[in-house]
Amino acid sequence: MYENILIPTDGSKTANVAVEHAVDLAAKYGATVHALYVVDPDWLAYSLGSEQLDRIRQGNIGEMDELEADAAEATGVVADAAREKDIEVVEAVRGGTPHKIITTYADSNDIDLVVIGSHGRSGVRRALLGSVTERVLRSTHLPVLVVDEQRED
Repeated sequence: MYENILIPTDGSKTANVAVEHAVDLAAKYGATVHALYVVDPDWLAYSLGSEQLDRIRQGNIGEMDELEADAAEATGVVADAAREKDIEVVEAVRGGTPHKIITTYADSNDIDLVVIGSHGRSGVRRALLGSVTERVLRSTHLPVLVVDEQRED
């Protein structure tokens, strides 16, 4: 049923709650797990100079040691969990608008299921803060399993 499962991650607790669910599904179905870290240049605009921001928008994030370390740590959590169960894992880092990159990656890599964490916000808080998870749900035709951070078991 599932051959390739995508776990978008930013290394947060919210993202990490989805890892166990995705790895369990991958073990059950013999699927490959894809750990994807997305660098959002709009979010970084507040803290970086324009030259660094332009490099990220062009996809050249490898020049930035701190981002590279964050990405490696975030995808490493997924990779470690997958390898503990002898599951093949692919780690990827991309730059761009998160929901668009997640959707594009899924379409380009024959992803069968996206497993993503959610803060569980609702109402005004979600409207004001936005939601990558909600945007992924709206922009893909693939099944998406949303794991609520607040309901972690």
